[in-house]
Amino acid sequence: MAEISKSYDPHEVEQKWYAAWESAGAFAGRVNPAKRPYTIMIPPPNVTGVLTMGHVLNNTLQDILIRRARLQGQEALWLPGTDHAGIATQTVVERELRKQKVHRRDLGRDKFLAKVWEWREEKGGIILKQLRALGASCDWERTQFTMDPHYSRAVLNVFVDLFAKGHIYRGKRMVNWCPVSLTALSDEEVIMKPVKGHLYQVRYEIVDRPGEYITVKTTRPETIPGDVAIAVHPEDPRYTALLGRKVRRPLGPAAEIPIIADAMVDKEFGSGALKITPAHDKVDFEIGQRHKLPPIDVLNADGTLNELAGPELAGLDRFAGRKRAAELLKERGALMQEEAYENNVGYSERADVPIEPRLTWQWWLRYPRIEEAKAAVRDGHIRFHPERWSKVYLHWLENIQDWCISRQLWWGHRIPVWYRAGLDKEKLTEADLRDPEKVHVSLDGPADKTGWVQEEDVLDTWASSWLWPLATLGWPDQAAMGKSGYNYFYPTSTLVTGPDIIFFWVARMIMAGLEYANPGQPIEKRIPFRDVYFTGIIRDSLGRKMSKSLGNSPDPLDLIAKYGADGLRFGIVSIAPQGQDIRFQEDRIEGGKNFCNKLWNACRFRQMSGEMADNSSASAILGRFNPACFDADDHAILDRLFATTREVDRCFGQFEFSAAVQAIYGFFWNDFCDWYVEVSKAKLQDPALKANCLAIQDLVLRQTLLLLHPFTPFITEELWRMLGYGAEGSFISQAGYDDASSLANAGVLHGLHLNMDAAAEVAQIKQTVSLLRALKAEQGEAAKKDCEFVVECADRQWDTIAANLAKLKRMVGAASITRGAMSPNAPVCVTAHGSWNLIRQLKGADIAAEKARLAKEIEALAKHIAGTEARLGNEAFVSKAPPAVIAGARKQLADQQAKRAELERLLKSLG
Repeated sequence: MAEISKSYDPHEVEQKWYAAWESAGAFAGRVNPAKRPYTIMIPPPNVTGVLTMGHVLNNTLQDILIRRARLQGQEALWLPGTDHAGIATQTVVERELRKQKVHRRDLGRDKFLAKVWEWREEKGGIILKQLRALGASCDWERTQFTMDPHYSRAVLNVFVDLFAKGHIYRGKRMVNWCPVSLTALSDEEVIMKPVKGHLYQVRYEIVDRPGEYITVKTTRPETIPGDVAIAVHPEDPRYTALLGRKVRRPLGPAAEIPIIADAMVDKEFGSGALKITPAHDKVDFEIGQRHKLPPIDVLNADGTLNELAGPELAGLDRFAGRKRAAELLKERGALMQEEAYENNVGYSERADVPIEPRLTWQWWLRYPRIEEAKAAVRDGHIRFHPERWSKVYLHWLENIQDWCISRQLWWGHRIPVWYRAGLDKEKLTEADLRDPEKVHVSLDGPADKTGWVQEEDVLDTWASSWLWPLATLGWPDQAAMGKSGYNYFYPTSTLVTGPDIIFFWVARMIMAGLEYANPGQPIEKRIPFRDVYFTGIIRDSLGRKMSKSLGNSPDPLDLIAKYGADGLRFGIVSIAPQGQDIRFQEDRIEGGKNFCNKLWNACRFRQMSGEMADNSSASAILGRFNPACFDADDHAILDRLFATTREVDRCFGQFEFSAAVQAIYGFFWNDFCDWYVEVSKAKLQDPALKANCLAIQDLVLRQTLLLLHPFTPFITEELWRMLGYGAEGSFISQAGYDDASSLANAGVLHGLHLNMDAAAEVAQIKQTVSLLRALKAEQGEAAKKDCEFVVECADRQWDTIAANLAKLKRMVGAASITRGAMSPNAPVCVTAHGSWNLIRQLKGADIAAEKARLAKEIEALAKHIAGTEARLGNEAFVSKAPPAVIAGARKQLADQQAKRAELERLLKSLG
């Protein structure tokens, strides 16, 4: 058995074990009817992506769940892959071509796509390689790409099927439009930014009341030529007499437009009157539809103004047109006021320019299975964690709108629709779309494509990724499904994702699964997953979302190099409470590294303390126990081990990963290292007690490594082997997981019966040591060994202290600990411990200083109490935090209040 080195080198260990795992096929998910499957499909990162802190958190949590499932004997499959990311990838490749002074249209569609594939082969998928450095235990042999041939056929198959069912249609409607990329965008591809601009107050003359005007406010005077009406609220008394009258449009081709009433108008904004420009605003479009007002589109696709804007504006860029429109309005006496104004404007995520709401012909999808998708979550077939997201999900489904599934790109799944050559697509009716003589819809197109022209548009990226749980397992090809284990691994078990894509991806996957998976089967056989865990957003210390543009996000690979993958994993999970946003703190990542070092040193101490015996199983270790040798500390450490195991099991059941990490940390650092290892040093010198003590340490370390392995896989694998818990060629994941009940039952079989009174006694002694050490530290005497203490307490409490006096003096560093009462005149420092006091007799000290110290502690405690009360009084916290967190906060408040009361009593006793 190799000797554990003095210091831990994470990089050497990480490289060694990851190579060993991959070489042995340890990550492979195989159909095994003897085991229960556990499946996670990785949320496919963009093929253009690189590792971010968000990826670190999300993928660490997935890996924790997968490794835990393996430990529990389940057949675990974590299937990786990447998304083709239509607009993102096309933008990257076009940017590279522009450096060579080449535009994609110079190449043509086929040659451009060949360039994209070249780029993908050379640079795409970097993030998957980076995930290996994090320790991600994906089944890499199953890596998928949403443009793989089999996946593409699945996507196109769904389009053809949904078109045949009447769910897909073509229509001219309002979309987010990027004037640089020249494509429609999903809401997810639009980033809202605060923009400083101007608010223009413009007057419109009433036609039959010369000299009288109605005033509106707008940020976009360049769109006035597209105005088709002025709207007011029907209950606004200022305008009742004007309804039905007309005003003259002050810009663009001369026109008289009506004053109409619509309840969507905000009476409180500006003058209470709203200019209606249906072609350039979503709200205006809805109002225009209700009032049957024809839209006037004054912008070209590239954001320049067209001839409908009038000769004075036509040809100008929209921003130059805005400035010129304001000048023209001012010249005509129609611009009443111009004021500085800041509002949120949608920007194209990739092109980083303001988007345009634009009326365009697009392909649309009426969602299938909406009512079943509601029932899947409402009835508990799919569970959301935190549960509050189910309300958001259901609200969206109640107000769902049709999905724009087409994009004006070349990279993506080209829509499988062919038109008769010469047809004007914009004049096609719904009946024409269903006429096979005019429009052909199929996977491969007409047998003879002569005289047919395929649709130029591709499908929205989400229109492929909504099939991720299905197509990655071979659907709809029966042979591929059989080979991949579709019937075994579907439905999948857990999805870990961000709440920002609950609509774009989560809800759509649910509907796709209900529509296509296992037809005729109950809903629980068709849903794509059973649990969904929503992570929080990682923010910097100022609360800002981490992003490249702000430069406030550390490079995860730098953190791995600095702290090790396990340190990063442990640290990031420790600051990520369930479903809440995370304030990133690098010192917590350093804390993860420190914990790994503590684990390493504790295992090294065990190896140095005595020969390693049979550690091949928990039962083998328990067989080495000698219950006759047990003292209170032995009972206590095993009681805490079992309690910690139960708590970790509970945390996994509730998806409370941060709480699980904290439970393991508290047990291992405080209960085992700081207490049990210390009190064991005397027993290790006693030949009659040494073997039993080492066996207990072996069991504790074995179970700790099992509990920790999902969180810190590298160091636990290394120590597992070096302490003899696993045979050569085996891995910790193959050992099997012992829960608290199975450990306790195995202990009973070996004659072990834990003494709970002894465990409680140790808890009291540990608390006493902690308080006495704190008393020394407060007086700057932490290193002194000759301190004298007096305990003021009842008989029962003193009996416990007296029975452990030698241990107490050794652990505290005290010359004496005696029982007595606090002298009213002697200078002392005091700390409260429930109903009794610990007193440090001070020699030559100033009693006034002790009173000042107590007053300062009371003041600090009051601030903590106020903070805890504020948290519990915050409805947002109480409604979102897990019950265990709320209960913990309430207990903390009660403890703080009790301690303050005792400190106040002690301060009063000093006069």
